[in-house]
Amino acid sequence: MTSKALIKSFYESDLSNDETLIEKFYHKDCLIHWNSSKGYTEMNYNDVSNFFQGVRESYNNLRFQITHLLEEDNMVTVRYTLFANTIESQADEMPIAHHICIHHVKDQKIYRSFEISQPADIDTLASEAYSEINI
Repeated sequence: MTSKALIKSFYESDLSNDETLIEKFYHKDCLIHWNSSKGYTEMNYNDVSNFFQGVRESYNNLRFQITHLLEEDNMVTVRYTLFANTIESQADEMPIAHHICIHHVKDQKIYRSFEISQPADIDTLASEAYSEINI
C-alpha cells in the first residue's frame, strides 16, 4: 500500500467508533506536532490513543471532507474539514475545524505528523476554498 493510500484509508475509517484504528495506523514511536487555536500540542502514541478515546466518548460520527491529498516519497499532505455528530445530537452534523497535516509514514504507519487547525466557520465553508475535490 502506498503512503497516500494508507493516509486516505485512515481518514475513511470509523475513527469515532473503532478502538483498533490507533494500533493499525500509528507507529509505536509516533510523534504528533499540532498547532491549533488552543496552542501547541505534542503527542506520542499513548497521547494519541487517549485523544481518540476522548473522541469516541464525545462523537457518534466523524467525517473528513478532503480537499487535497498529496504524496511525495513517504510524506503525505492532507487538507480537510472535519465534521462531526455529537452523542447528544446524533442527527445534526456540524463542522468542527479545518486542518492541514503533513504525515511521515514509516513501516506503513503514521510516524510523524505536523498539523495545523482552526475552527470551521460559515465564511470559509461557503467559499470555494473548501470545496471537495475528487482525490
